[in-house]
Amino acid sequence: MQTSALPDLAHTGAKPVHWLATAAAMAAVVALAGLLQPEAATATAQASEHGTTSGSGTAAAPDPAGVVFPVECGSTGQTVTESAPGDLDGDGRPETVVSVRCTTGFGTPPSGVYVLTQTDGAAPRVVATLVDPADNQSVTGLAVQDGTVSATLFGYSSADVPRCCPDERESVSWRWKGNAFVRSTGDGAAAV
Repeated sequence: MQTSALPDLAHTGAKPVHWLATAAAMAAVVALAGLLQPEAATATAQASEHGTTSGSGTAAAPDPAGVVFPVECGSTGQTVTESAPGDLDGDGRPETVVSVRCTTGFGTPPSGVYVLTQTDGAAPRVVATLVDPADNQSVTGLAVQDGTVSATLFGYSSADVPRCCPDERESVSWRWKGNAFVRSTGDGAAAV
């Protein structure tokens, strides 16, 4: 057997001071990483992506941030879960359709679906309710295409069904006709 000219693994006998030095170095790296965050990301969409223009140029779809929706949430606050812009009434100005529910860490709170509009210089405002939270439905797949709003609604067949687990599903759409949104169903109510 050949003996090594190096000491016998002297580095494997770490003392508490070594562990403290390693912990301090790791804490410094984590703190530095927390300070060196990238700039906040912002998403902007060109109005041409949505196919909307007005006579004087491009119009931006209403931003749901800061809008107070008619959803009673108490102290929990409201969350916009989905939004979709598009020109719904054919006037060349985009509207925004949003799904809103109460902020919660559990369960499936009911959603409301609202249409926002905005005139030059004014704040965005709710002009239509497509799904009322009182209907006890949750909403997914909200989209706007060619002036039609579509979504999937999840609901409950009875009051005995736990609020975590909707057992009915329905594909619906809305289209502006005359002076109101007309609702149609794609596949009718289906059990989940």
